[in-house]
Amino acid sequence: MPIAVYVLGLGIFTQGTSEFMLSGLLPGMAADLGVSIPQAGLLISAFAIGMVVGAPLLAVATLGLPRRTALVGLQAVFVAAHIAGALAPGYGFLFATRVVSALAYAGFWGVAVATAVTLVPESAKSRAVAVVAGGLTLATIVGVPAGTVLSRHASWRAAFWAVAVATVAGLVCTLIAVRADHGAPGDAPRSVRAELRGMARPQLWLSYAITACTFGAVIVTFSYLAPLLTDVTGIGEKWVPALLALFGAGGLIGLVIGGRTAHARPLATLGWGLGALAAVSVLLALTAHRAIAVVALVFLLGIAGYVTNPALQSRVFALAPDAPTLVGATNTAAFNVGNTLAPLLGGFAIDAGLGYASVAWVGAGLAAAGFAGVLGAVRMRRNASVPAGSLESRTRAVA
Repeated sequence: MPIAVYVLGLGIFTQGTSEFMLSGLLPGMAADLGVSIPQAGLLISAFAIGMVVGAPLLAVATLGLPRRTALVGLQAVFVAAHIAGALAPGYGFLFATRVVSALAYAGFWGVAVATAVTLVPESAKSRAVAVVAGGLTLATIVGVPAGTVLSRHASWRAAFWAVAVATVAGLVCTLIAVRADHGAPGDAPRSVRAELRGMARPQLWLSYAITACTFGAVIVTFSYLAPLLTDVTGIGEKWVPALLALFGAGGLIGLVIGGRTAHARPLATLGWGLGALAAVSVLLALTAHRAIAVVALVFLLGIAGYVTNPALQSRVFALAPDAPTLVGATNTAAFNVGNTLAPLLGGFAIDAGLGYASVAWVGAGLAAAGFAGVLGAVRMRRNASVPAGSLESRTRAVA
């Protein structure tokens, strides 16, 4: 695997830490900024919405740029937004910096994945995507807990400074490892019109729906995992970071497995992964009060949730190879549609008095919807292959 692919994963790691670390910073941020914790929580929503909007917009905006220039420029904007956030005098200003950070990060995601798949042969594309996406999983295992510890010993602003410094290091590595001509073979024909034409495929949009359902099925349980562990399972708060890291470790294993199976059997990987995700979610809902079972299921949730990731990421490039930048960026937006809507559904279930364990039922339902989408994709693929080997080819064979 080229070193540049790992460097792109490093870029996702540094920026992805910021995406999820606010969950551990909210109390300190709320107290410092003079707002309620729910208001501070809107900073998470602001980032997710910025990702949804920013991914396709930034993909279009950077089409005319060399990929290294786009990557470095987006990292620089991300760094500037985090420095501004660390110095933010109030909530409104910080809110704006989160939106800007999300826009830059969304653009980086799209360009990074598009670049990674041009650096490896066809047989290794899924593994390359898994390496890049693995940066986000590593962020949940290492970056988020580190940011939480740093905020407790210093302040939430120190965590923002740390992310900015780490992203500068990633920017320097990008300059060194990603050559100016990386991705050049695919750059010449790139234009907004050509990429939009490549997006006009029903199979592609079904794939986006599967992406949203799949990631939503994972994130809805993960979002409320801490209160589920403490209020339902009865696990002490001091063990929550360890279990969150256990979830991340499972996710890393899932990425490795999915990276090896997604190229040869993408739909089978999605089908088995979503089936496992639904089953684990149901078991978690049924055994949420049993600590030993929950610990094991949190680990399995990470594996089942992330084993599908390489297939979700790489399949869209196979469906629309002539839209390498916009197709990946829109897939990033689809991930964040799930990231935005699924926790809202979980919140509705909790507000309805169904308890924290109900979010696992929501996750199981979303996984089932994703599985139905995979069945639809299998049918569409079979229908699309009929003309190639149907009556005409049989007639030729007989002739």
